[in-house]
Amino acid sequence: MKPIWIVDDDASIRWVLEKALARENLATRSFASGREALAAFETDTPQVLVSDIRMPGESGLDLLAAVKESHPGLPVIVITAFSDLDSAVASFQGGAFEYLAKPFDIDKAVALIRRALEESLREASVEIAPTETPEILGQAPAMQEVFRAIGRLSQSNVTVLITGESGTGKELVARALHKHSPRAAQPFIALNTAAIPKDLLESELFGHERGAFTGAQAMRRGRFEQAENGTLFLDEIGDMPFDLQTRLLRVLSDGHFYRVGGHQPVKANVRVIAATHQNLEQRVRDGLFREDLYHRLNVIRLRLPSLRERREDIPILVRHFLVQSAHQLGVEPKRLSEEATRFLSGLELPGNVRQLENLCNWITVMAPGQTVEVKDLPRDLTQAQQSLPALNSLGAAVAMPAPSAGPLSAALNGAINGSMNGSISGAMGANGADGAALGIAGAGAGFGSVLANGADGWIGLLELQAARMLSDGQVEVMDVLGRQFESALIRTALKHTHGRKNDAAIRLGIGRNTITRKIAELGIDGAKDE
Repeated sequence: MKPIWIVDDDASIRWVLEKALARENLATRSFASGREALAAFETDTPQVLVSDIRMPGESGLDLLAAVKESHPGLPVIVITAFSDLDSAVASFQGGAFEYLAKPFDIDKAVALIRRALEESLREASVEIAPTETPEILGQAPAMQEVFRAIGRLSQSNVTVLITGESGTGKELVARALHKHSPRAAQPFIALNTAAIPKDLLESELFGHERGAFTGAQAMRRGRFEQAENGTLFLDEIGDMPFDLQTRLLRVLSDGHFYRVGGHQPVKANVRVIAATHQNLEQRVRDGLFREDLYHRLNVIRLRLPSLRERREDIPILVRHFLVQSAHQLGVEPKRLSEEATRFLSGLELPGNVRQLENLCNWITVMAPGQTVEVKDLPRDLTQAQQSLPALNSLGAAVAMPAPSAGPLSAALNGAINGSMNGSISGAMGANGADGAALGIAGAGAGFGSVLANGADGWIGLLELQAARMLSDGQVEVMDVLGRQFESALIRTALKHTHGRKNDAAIRLGIGRNTITRKIAELGIDGAKDE
């Protein structure tokens, strides 16, 4: 790893930063002016650059501009005075990673430099992206099945029914089927049948003749004619009105249709791809969808997995959407820290890929800094995830197969078969972790025996949580659970000391600098020095 360069005409500032970083086993190299630093760039580069703004000769902003021109990925931290707001703004506009306001807390300065260091190392390890982004992203086995199906259908004109939850990318798959088909050079026409009023949908699909109804002042070609020799994608087909289903069935059966108000049949040479998020079989049973049309559409069915079934694809999708969003706004792409990526990968995200894309747009606009931590994500996401941590652990324990023997197995079975349901209901209505803890603590003899058994209690639940994560194929389990454990301890200690971090450090038996660094790393709020 390369050293951290410190550029400041004040020798005392250089000395303090050198000593603080040396205690963290970080190598440094110091310069008294921007001119010296620029000269050094001719033969070497740092991992992170820390520079004062106001210096004789070359200013920190001049140095920043020169460095960003030749080394755009190098994190630069600028040091400025509280009153120097214009310089701080100019620093960010010039591409600074962050700024330190004088006088600064040395622990916060070291934490910020460490964050910049992680960013620099992450930047160096990022592989060069392909010049052309694939039309559909996914490495999960479920998505590989989708890709294989698209490949098998590439030379076919057969009708395809795409099913899957909202936001899973059904139109993207339909476009890919068209792009890789013999009709690729012809039109691809998409129509959301649920977004058009019933009275207009027939005209949208089949067109109308002049004078067919009030306002029809000229003949209009419908979507079937617009898609001639190409592909017609009918999204949300399950919401199509019943009487129009009959007309669609006729087109699929004999390839002819009539415009609204027309008397001459029109020949249709169109490949139909339909999609729905609904259960068409159930709608057939309920009499809401024609069974014969269902069988006409369901020649080849392609089911798209939800994002919950392909969590390993979330980091890839996040990187893609952040780059895409940044390109649209003309800004530098932001990145998620490893912890933030793990956090997003654990969310339910009922809106699937569409919700994830919207979230990445929010991050690009609203999140501070280039590297986004968990604390920088929307509060509704983080609060919802953290509101019931004890219940989440409990749910994980219940979801795991119980051990075949032993006191922990008996205790868990007693808890599950005992009064756990009422306790969870109570915990759901309580506030945050405290409410969940109270709910579990009041579970009666079942979970009371688990929690009262010391090592066989909470450690047993911890073992079950670790086993669940390992069986799910998660990596860095030690780091994830370790951070949760540290966060729980520090938050609890801060509650007991009313937010005084020095007292909390003494109660926990750790140093002041350590708890300060941990609070910053874990994104813990509510701490104060006194």
